Formats: sequence, C-alpha cells, structure tokens
Amino acid sequence: MTHRLIHDDCLKIIDKLPKVTCIFADPPDNLGLCYGNYNDNMPSGRYLEWLSDCIARFTFTANITWISYNSKWMFEIGGIINRLCNFKSYIKAKSCVQIFTFGQHNQNDLGNNHRPLMRLAHEDAVLYPDQIRVESWRQKNGDKRADPRGRVPGDVFNFPRVTGNSKQRRSWCPTQLHEGLIERCIKLSTKEGDTVLDPFAGTGTTLRVCKRIKRRCILIESNREYCKAIAREHGMEIE
Repeated sequence: MTHRLIHDDCLKIIDKLPKVTCIFADPPDNLGLCYGNYNDNMPSGRYLEWLSDCIARFTFTANITWISYNSKWMFEIGGIINRLCNFKSYIKAKSCVQIFTFGQHNQNDLGNNHRPLMRLAHEDAVLYPDQIRVESWRQKNGDKRADPRGRVPGDVFNFPRVTGNSKQRRSWCPTQLHEGLIERCIKLSTKEGDTVLDPFAGTGTTLRVCKRIKRRCILIESNREYCKAIAREHGMEIE
C-alpha cells in the first residue's frame, strides 16, 4: 500500500492534492512551543484566522475532517465552526472530547484533563460504527442481554496523554496524540483502502495507525527534520 510524505506548508499544497476520505488534523496550539521552523506564538487574531482558513480548506478536501485542539481556544473555534456550518449547510459538526487522568496540574485552579475534538462531516459521508465497537459492561459482567458485537463507544474518548515514559513517544517533537485516539477516529470514518490525510504530520502517528489498519496515508509536514525522522522510521522518500 502506497503512502506519501510531503515536506511543505499544508495550505500551500492542499489544493493541489486529490480529494481524500478523511483528514485528521492536530494543528499547533499557539502556546509558544518549539517546533523548529514554525512560529507557535502568533498574535491570537492572526492564529485564529489561519486556523479558520485551515478548517475551511480541509472540509473542501475531505468528506470527514477531525480537528484536535487545545481547550484554550474552545469558544473561538466553536464560533469558527458555527460560521462554517451556517455557510456550508451540507457540513454537520459533532463535538467530542478526549479525557485523560494525568493532566497538567495547577495548584491554583482546576487542572486541564481534556482536549476538545471536533468532527466535520459532509451530510453524505459514510460512518462505520461497527468498526469501533468495544466490550460492553454487560459483556464484561456476563449479562446474557449483552450484544455479542459489543457497543459503539460514546463521544468521550478516554486515551492518556503521550508523555515521556510512553512507548509511543517520539522525543524529537514537543507534542503527540495517542495512537488509539486517532485509530478510533479513522476507523469510524473510513474503510480499508481509503485515504487519510494528516496536514500536520509531527511524529507520523497517523501513518503508523494507517499502516496497522490498512488505510492509505498522505502526510504533510513543514519541518524538514521531522520529515527526515518519519522517513527513517518508515523507509520512505520525502517529496
């Protein structure tokens, strides 16, 4: 199965790419982290304009777009999504959330133990809930009424943060999402052989998931060193 790794700015190249079934996007959070060549400390207004442009163009390229973002921007991104769905009435939004037990502690207030996740789907997009069924409480407890297929999980995604001691961690990038989170989103949104686009490849998590579940993957990453690391891990050429 062919996968692609492209070194470029996603907004410069995305209109040149073919349409895909699904996009999973984990854009920079604009919190001042070090991504090498990327300015992660833009003025808030400029960052939100950039993010709005990204989201609009992603929904043009894919039938289903997932956006993972920092809760700091929850209200602003809600406004962006609301305006987009009013303008493009064929796009339907579904709000989800990732939760994790070991969040970042705050001695003066409630710590942050969640990360919002938004799904934007064209109204004719197909979902595959049977592909993400999990063991139900009734199955675990021997209840004969249990559906033998398991249950379709809800919109709360309980996956831990990928921290320094995680086997999934790639230390050369400051942020990384859990493979289980991305796998569930992709399985719900695609079937085997479909193409998934990740416009902010980072550590290549989406590619690892796609290879495991037999989806085609296109990665775009603006940081040349990140591209080199992904290429080494997977034996790929950089475009």
